Amino acid sequence: MPPGTADSAGSPLALISLGLVAGYLSGLFGVGGGVVVVPALLLLGVDQRIAVGSSVAAILPTSIVGATGYALSGNVDWIAGLMLALGIVGGAQLGSYLLARLPRDLLFWLFMGFMVVVVVSLWIVIPERDDAISLTPLSSVALALTGVVTGILSALLGVGGGIIIVPILIFFFGASDLIAKGTSLLMMVPGSISATLGNARRNNLSMRIAAYVGISACLASPLGLLTAHAISPFWSNAAFSALMALVAIQLLAKRLTRGSKA
Repeated sequence: MPPGTADSAGSPLALISLGLVAGYLSGLFGVGGGVVVVPALLLLGVDQRIAVGSSVAAILPTSIVGATGYALSGNVDWIAGLMLALGIVGGAQLGSYLLARLPRDLLFWLFMGFMVVVVVSLWIVIPERDDAISLTPLSSVALALTGVVTGILSALLGVGGGIIIVPILIFFFGASDLIAKGTSLLMMVPGSISATLGNARRNNLSMRIAAYVGISACLASPLGLLTAHAISPFWSNAAFSALMALVAIQLLAKRLTRGSKA
């Protein structure tokens, strides 16, 4: 891509519209919104590295706004979020190191299997709104290890941490759907800062794109949060399982496209 193309790609209206959709999904599901932002930026003609880097930068203000909204309603577990954040930052670094050293085919299909198991579990385990994470020394270590695994998978497969963390907190740690989403957004803040600083050093982001998408996403995030509170845990799980199915289809399509080109 010629110099300057990334910064001129996408009209302000298109980027703002994209940010509004991503922000709503972020507030509703406790995810970063990259599952929508990155493919849309690619369709707008943005280079893939710039698209990923700009998406991560846009997630920072969105996750802060979303985590704050959930925190104000008492739906953030601060200690669990800290343990996850510590793990995911270290895991992301390890994932970057392993990127050229592990068989990605095996990892890809293991992750797809994980997605299937999680989608099924979301229809079996329906949390109660007053459920909370039981923190013990053992569960704290398990949370940190979960963060490490999430960071590795995020780096290797290019998926956001929220799509992994939210169902795990519900299924394995007994969190309510709202606490899982709020804690997931809190966890994203340090990870996004770390990744954005790295992408900025490598010129892998467009501040223009990140600003348009990130600021508009902040405006829509509270609406997603209100929707999350308004719907029942059952419908929350049903909607999240649909999002995970969309992510799985997107990853599979991307893989098949690369395979056909090869």
